[in-house]
This record gives sequence, C-alpha cells and structure tokens, in this order.
Amino acid sequence: DHAHTSMVHELIHAVDMCRTKMDPLNNCIHMACTEIRAQNLSGECAPWKEFIGGQIKSFPNHGKTCVKRRALLSVKENPNCRDRANDYVEAAFER
Repeated sequence: DHAHTSMVHELIHAVDMCRTKMDPLNNCIHMACTEIRAQNLSGECAPWKEFIGGQIKSFPNHGKTCVKRRALLSVKENPNCRDRANDYVEAAFER
C-alpha cells in the first residue's frame, strides 16, 4: 500500500510538471501547490492511515489539516523554501 500511495503521489507531480510551466525547485509557491495536490489526491491523508499513525486530533477538517501538515514537511525539504515554508503552503492552499 505504501508503494502504491508513493507512486500515485509522484505521478501527480509528474502530471503537474507536464501540464504547466511549473518550476517547483525555484518557485516555492509552485512547490507548495504540487505538494498540496499530491497529498490531497494520493490518499496519503486517508483517515484510517492517519488514525493508525496517531495523527488524528479531531475528525472535522482532518483532511485539510493533514494535507497542510504533510505539504509543509515537503516544502521545508527544499532549501530555497525552508525559511518561509508555512507562508508558501498557506498562500497555495487558498488558491
């Protein structure tokens, strides 16, 4: 299941790169956007996965909270985006 979810996540990034002029390594909003899409569409924030992982604090808005949390972790991995990662994720999330 982890391999499948990871593959779906990476394929979502590939689709984003093919259909847009995205530059996620140098444009932190682009990176945040593709991470939000990948987290949201890949199933990585499925409630049962989060429950097993001890991440569910409350069920209302859980999906939104999970997507933001996981996208933030990914954006922080980019040294160009690390310092303002939260700002980039919040800005992209509102689009």
